[in-house]
Amino acid sequence: MTTSAAGNTAGPMLRSWRERAGLSQLDLALRAGSSSRHISFIETGRSRPSREMVLKLAEELGVPVRERNALLVSAGHAPHYPETPLDSPALESLRADLERMVTAYEPYPALVVDGTYQVLAANRGIAMLLDGVASWLLEPPLNAMRITLHPDGLARRIVNFREWRSHLLHQMERQLALLRSEPLRALYEEVSAYPLPAGGEESAGGASPFALPLVIEHAGRRLAFLSAVTTFNTPVDVTVSELAVETFLPAGPETAKDLQLLMP
Repeated sequence: MTTSAAGNTAGPMLRSWRERAGLSQLDLALRAGSSSRHISFIETGRSRPSREMVLKLAEELGVPVRERNALLVSAGHAPHYPETPLDSPALESLRADLERMVTAYEPYPALVVDGTYQVLAANRGIAMLLDGVASWLLEPPLNAMRITLHPDGLARRIVNFREWRSHLLHQMERQLALLRSEPLRALYEEVSAYPLPAGGEESAGGASPFALPLVIEHAGRRLAFLSAVTTFNTPVDVTVSELAVETFLPAGPETAKDLQLLMP
């Protein structure tokens, strides 16, 4: 345990993460191999946590990687996790693997996005669904939220748009509760203010008994998909920790058959 010093703001941040996790000081202490007294001293600023203690507590609390760096800085330590640019040669192999992954998922749609929903890779299934989307929305860098929610994008063809829009905005709200990301907040404020297109009021509750599907009209067909998001386990890089692979599984045999016909 080290004594407190000016500028140590880690305590309130750690207390916030602990309360969000629904743990008492004793619960956290037992998980971290510490004492409730030590945790109390850290949270009240009476002691400055060591670098190792910050990382241990962040791990036990499930703090996102980017916010772990913020905790370290608030405690007077240097960041621990690098943030490698996506175009760095160091990530070349990862980028290639992600490209192969989404390609292998065809004919089902799949894409890779970063922490602000910028599209980093997409397969032909996604490209097929983008037919008819306004050209300005398809200019790089593509953003999955803008393309989906803008009236000139997919919004006008999503049968259950109001349901799907609510799902996506709630997803962004959950992310913003965990991450202090100004770019993500700006994107949320932008897309949540888009006007609603005509239609899109149908409920897709009967399309799948398992989860809310995305139901979209394409080429005279009604396609229904279940969405799944995959992230990396135990990432040690901020950039990699925020990558997500989103795949769309047919919600029924009709959509599976239609996709085979649309993408032979």
